[in-house]
Amino acid sequence: MKKYFSRIFLLLIVSLFLSSCGMQSIPTAANQVEADWAEVQNQYKRRSDLIPNLVEVVKGYAKHEEETLTKVIEARASATKVTFSADQLTEENMKSFQKAQAQVSSALSRLMVSVEKYPDLKANENFRDLQNQLEGTENRITVSRNRYISSIKEFNNLITVPPTSWYNGIFLHLNKKPQFQVENLEEVQKAPSVKF
Repeated sequence: MKKYFSRIFLLLIVSLFLSSCGMQSIPTAANQVEADWAEVQNQYKRRSDLIPNLVEVVKGYAKHEEETLTKVIEARASATKVTFSADQLTEENMKSFQKAQAQVSSALSRLMVSVEKYPDLKANENFRDLQNQLEGTENRITVSRNRYISSIKEFNNLITVPPTSWYNGIFLHLNKKPQFQVENLEEVQKAPSVKF
């Protein structure tokens, strides 16, 4: 009878351990990371899809900005080549993705600065509409990146902090996923100089 109760007790302990130590929470968190990464990529694709239309509108007004337009198109083409799924998230892949997207952002910023010279273009309804869509997309990118950052934090905590990390260590062997990193941290931390 003692053996019977000790086996039941052992079975209860094992089932409690398995049910509360990551059996469901780690895969659920991994699925959330996958969904949030897909949304990040979706928003960057949305931005990428807006660029050809923006370039065409600007091209009609700003013939002298051909070099700037070319750089925007090249950055877009380069960025669309850097895609990967959530299971391919590594530090190296994340850095290449961020670098490609930063080049697009930089080229778009230069384009928007050059547009300031063309009041007729700024007054064009199509341009204003595209500019608003692009601004909205940049906001969506920020929101989706924040969601991704949050889900990565949750996932990384589950696979590295006990007791769920024990389940990961015994059964799953998953590694931490990379976060977005601030490029040029020294530049970000420097106080901006204001000149009048």
